[in-house]
Amino acid sequence: MSLPTRPPASLPRIYAFGDTALVCESPPPATLDCQRRVWAAAQAARAWPHVLEVVPGMNNLTLVFDPIEADRDALANQLRAAWDAADHAAAPDREVEIPVHYGGAFGPDLEQVAAHTGLTAQEVVRRHAQAEYVVFFLGFQPGFAYLGGLDAALHTPRRAEPRLEVPAGSVGIGGAQTGIYPSTSPGGWQLIGRTMLPLFDPARTPPTLLQPGDRVRFTIAGTLA
Repeated sequence: MSLPTRPPASLPRIYAFGDTALVCESPPPATLDCQRRVWAAAQAARAWPHVLEVVPGMNNLTLVFDPIEADRDALANQLRAAWDAADHAAAPDREVEIPVHYGGAFGPDLEQVAAHTGLTAQEVVRRHAQAEYVVFFLGFQPGFAYLGGLDAALHTPRRAEPRLEVPAGSVGIGGAQTGIYPSTSPGGWQLIGRTMLPLFDPARTPPTLLQPGDRVRFTIAGTLA
């Protein structure tokens, strides 16, 4: 398969992932413009013949296809065209408000984030709640939204030792991103609060509250900072 391996920095790389998948990957950093291209190309690809699964990611899009029926080179060209056409695609426009209880037992790492950033715990809460975020993609577990837009002053590395059990609804910071654990699971993000809003419900349609492209605002439901 003759796909380019080192395109110019402004173009994504499209490459085979085994015999049944193609990956379209843009170089870092993650940006809203890049994610909008991912969403638009994903939306287009869902309607293409012989595409079995469409998986948007951070700076990348994976297509799983029928290797017998699909022409891989033609599919790669379609993917490139869809990426380029995303300049004119309309972005999703939905805002979701997430009430959060910050600090205390709900946010056991709030003080650690404050110490790392040099801010007070109250200032960490204020900055976290005042920003507008965008869901870049869903991953890790059903309904886990990776949110772009975290104030650079709040960037904090993940914990050196992940917790074995993070409660559902926990709001955390992991590097340059913030996110919410939809269900109880192991995790290494710095926990600063918790929401009681269900993020994932298999009986709901769709089951995930947040979708790629959604704008998210956190509100302060309470604080023990």
